[in-house]
Amino acid sequence: MKESDTTDNPTIEQSSETAERPRLPTQAEFSEVHNAANKLVEELKKLEDGDLIAELVANSLKLLRDGSNRGDIKLVNRSFKELRYALKIFVPYRDVRKVSIFGSARTPESDPDYIAAAEFARKMAEKKWMVTTGAGGGIMAAGHGGAGRDPSFGLAIRLPFEQKTNEFIADDPKLINFKYFFTRKLMFLRSSHAVVLFPGGFGTMDEGFEVLTLIQTGKSTPMPIVMVDRPGGQFWTAWQEYVKTHLLGRKLISPEDFHLYKITDSVDAAVEEVVNFYKNFHSVRYFRDDVIIRLQRAPSDAQLADIKGKFSDIVSPGGSEYRVTAALPVEAEEEPLAHMPRLVFGFNKKDQGRFRALIDYLNTL
Repeated sequence: MKESDTTDNPTIEQSSETAERPRLPTQAEFSEVHNAANKLVEELKKLEDGDLIAELVANSLKLLRDGSNRGDIKLVNRSFKELRYALKIFVPYRDVRKVSIFGSARTPESDPDYIAAAEFARKMAEKKWMVTTGAGGGIMAAGHGGAGRDPSFGLAIRLPFEQKTNEFIADDPKLINFKYFFTRKLMFLRSSHAVVLFPGGFGTMDEGFEVLTLIQTGKSTPMPIVMVDRPGGQFWTAWQEYVKTHLLGRKLISPEDFHLYKITDSVDAAVEEVVNFYKNFHSVRYFRDDVIIRLQRAPSDAQLADIKGKFSDIVSPGGSEYRVTAALPVEAEEEPLAHMPRLVFGFNKKDQGRFRALIDYLNTL
């Protein structure tokens, strides 16, 4: 069995309320284990990042102390194994930008959506981006086929149907097999710098709404989200009409939330939207009440004044004003980014659509 094949059952193992509860360790037994663990924890703290590993050890022991049943412990263990392995596979490529492509597994090769997805992936690979898909057929195969094997990542999920690994990524060391949807979803977002959606079913809708939710709520860093249709197609414009009528119409979202994504029927426009997002903007980091925006080029004094006027509404009450700085002391461990100028201010952290509009403005500088 490959290291990535951590399980062969596609369903989440549920805890049974009627399952026999395991015997809790006696106080003497737990004290003995606890003392041994304390010694290990102290040794771990001597290593770089060892304090966090020590917390993992301590929390694992709490599962035993809490009397969690075997099914619950398996869930935690397998989830951890999947994440640990996936992170390991991504490490050598952490500095390469990646776009995640979602769409239907049922789309045939002759379909205009398949052709558009393959063309988009090919053009992104030409821009030195890597392409990540779910490793199945349809749009996923188009993404890998268009990009080619070398710049492709596959995050596969074990399903009872409709999820055979496509030929372009099969047996590649960058193919990762997941048991759980939630660990797979986490890795998609953790390793993506852009998300592009082609027409698809429930899975595509799920991924699209999830990434929109995470960015809207500030739980994911800003990134371009592009919905691509065939030339003249209405799949995503019809979706947007539903959003406008039933979500915006009932004030369940804000008009500014429409800044979070772009709809297009042009592959070239989709490529431009993704690449231009990083034309000046590089990344963000939060520190206390401030957001730190790393840039390729700092705004001039006149442009900074313009920013203060146009985007004063997203500064938190009592928060720090917009200012251009060098790297801050809190970023000392990120030496490769030290040369970049920063735009720093007290962001209210709720107006993510307006924050995206600010990024778009910075990319015009």
